[in-house]
Amino acid sequence: MLKYLLILTLLVGSLAIAANQINPDSRTRLKRAGGFFLPSAAQAEEPANREKETAPMNDKVQKSEIEWKSTLTPEQYQVSRCGGTEAPFTGKYYKHKEDGVYECVGCGNDLFASTTKYESGSGWPSYWQPINDAALTEIKDISLGMVRTEIVCSKCEGHLGHVFDDGPPPTGKRYCVNSASLGFRKAEGK
Repeated sequence: MLKYLLILTLLVGSLAIAANQINPDSRTRLKRAGGFFLPSAAQAEEPANREKETAPMNDKVQKSEIEWKSTLTPEQYQVSRCGGTEAPFTGKYYKHKEDGVYECVGCGNDLFASTTKYESGSGWPSYWQPINDAALTEIKDISLGMVRTEIVCSKCEGHLGHVFDDGPPPTGKRYCVNSASLGFRKAEGK
């Protein structure tokens, strides 16, 4: 029964997003419904006008919903601002192997070093630790009948994914992140 309920909630969440029925007030509802977002090819491109924020780590990035929508692709907006989830094994950074830093797509906050990325088999980019202790904020998530820990960017509160206790040494953590929530900056000289 739980299996069918999960499938139904994922389908409802996907259909609502596809029909552009999600608005900023729907974030909690979307997360409870599963929030899967299946992008079209046109939505997978990064916007050309995205500018990197340069505010210090302790300054919160605050933008209106109109500003977020104008700087993020529809997929990035649905995942990072509405708490959605991209389909597994489809994300831009899932098999990505370059050296550098993965950053928040919304504000440019450094999140994960490429040296902490590993293949978890989950279908999403996975890391065993954030770039520093202040990069992420953890929030208890009790959606879908499970108890999980959501991770958000500490600067703009953009949804990234979840952290689990089934990762590799030395931390034993698996930071499971949506590619749509990430940008990437190559290591200098690479």
